[in-house]
Amino acid sequence: MLDRTARKVKWYAQQQFKELGFDMTVDQWLVMKLTDENEALSQRELAALMYKDMPTVTRIVDILCTKGLVERAESPADRRVSILKLTEEGREKVTSSRKQVRSIRLKAWEGLNEKDFDEFNRILNKIYENLT
Repeated sequence: MLDRTARKVKWYAQQQFKELGFDMTVDQWLVMKLTDENEALSQRELAALMYKDMPTVTRIVDILCTKGLVERAESPADRRVSILKLTEEGREKVTSSRKQVRSIRLKAWEGLNEKDFDEFNRILNKIYENLT
């Protein structure tokens, strides 16, 4: 049930991204959002935050670099590590799309009240704790 719902939410979001002309996938947007929110984020750290493997994250970052939305920089602490940062265009795209992404997320909560939301969060947090 949880997996089915997660896939439906992601599918719905991707359809909305297409309709809104975002020209990116949900995963690409998530990379940009996390990069925007976390200064000096390495690809390994990003992969951990996304629960994705390194090859998948590398492929997503490569696409975003090609689009001119993300840049890789050498870490001053370890030149083997790439630090990610948004380009100015990438930062503008994240900023301008946040309101629309929020409305996409709110669609899933239609018809649910705050008590429902709190209970759902409690259950999800318990499932997460059980697996940590």
